[in-house]
Amino acid sequence: MRWREGLTECRQMLGIENNTTSHTEKIISGLGGLTGILAVYWITYTAFANAEAGTTAFVLMVTSMGASAVLLFAVPHGALSQPWAVFGGHIISAFIGVSCHLLIDNTPLAGAIAVGAAIAAMHYLRCIHPPGGATALAAVIGGSDVYAAGYHFLVMPVLVNVLAILATAILFNSLFPHRRYPAHLTRRQRKTVPVEPQTRQFDLTQEDFAAAMTKLDSYMDINSEALVELLELAKQQAEQRSTHPGQIVTGHYYSNGKLGSLWAVRRASAASEHGMSNSSNIHWKTVAGTGLGEEGVYSLEIFQAWARYPVVLQNGHWVRSDDQDADT
Repeated sequence: MRWREGLTECRQMLGIENNTTSHTEKIISGLGGLTGILAVYWITYTAFANAEAGTTAFVLMVTSMGASAVLLFAVPHGALSQPWAVFGGHIISAFIGVSCHLLIDNTPLAGAIAVGAAIAAMHYLRCIHPPGGATALAAVIGGSDVYAAGYHFLVMPVLVNVLAILATAILFNSLFPHRRYPAHLTRRQRKTVPVEPQTRQFDLTQEDFAAAMTKLDSYMDINSEALVELLELAKQQAEQRSTHPGQIVTGHYYSNGKLGSLWAVRRASAASEHGMSNSSNIHWKTVAGTGLGEEGVYSLEIFQAWARYPVVLQNGHWVRSDDQDADT
């Protein structure tokens, strides 16, 4: 239906992705964030034992750590969440923020330069961490308590907060084998079933992915190692199934098995349902992927050659169908 196609296009324009995370995982992430912020409060309060707990500096840094908590406990395996990104992102940004405040009299200009310089520095030092931008800005607009601290602001409270939330992330995520933090611990313990290379028509390599990511020339919150591992698992899954359906069942959905902009899902229906007399033809309509909304007629043989396997819609994602009638 056209309204569904319009809704899909709107969702894609807004960047609303389907979330396949289980309810348990979502709850664990929330509990992790709660635990992390409590740890930051407690450790910072202890470190500020001789100061009023409600100082401007204290409040600002807890706010900054709240952003880090989202990354550390909701996406602990993301590139933006790893220890160097968190540590370097906050400390380097704090240094830049304090320096901009001391060197530039105009506060709005100092804040803007601090954030811009922090982004560039995090890029070059390989520690991009979005909350670092908030830390740089806090050093400029934080008020008298922050200004009085000077470069000591990097140690108290920034360093104290960073170490507290990193320690909590390591301990909390260690309770769940699939969430080990840093991400390297999870990759090291995961075992995959090897597939003989000779059974494949081609094999993408680590170097291929590194080259492709270079051509994109845009930072992505996933490294080439994790991307290769994800594709390897997907390829192993693909190799366990047949390449083309032996029979096309009208009313079912089929994928062409491609990736990216070449991928498409089409619904097959009998040509006779659309006023066409040739029963050996298949009327199709693209319901997902490239050419969304397009429709046409293929001979049965051509549609079989196009279709890689039957699919069904589950939790907002198209997955291979377990319906054996469609595969036979």
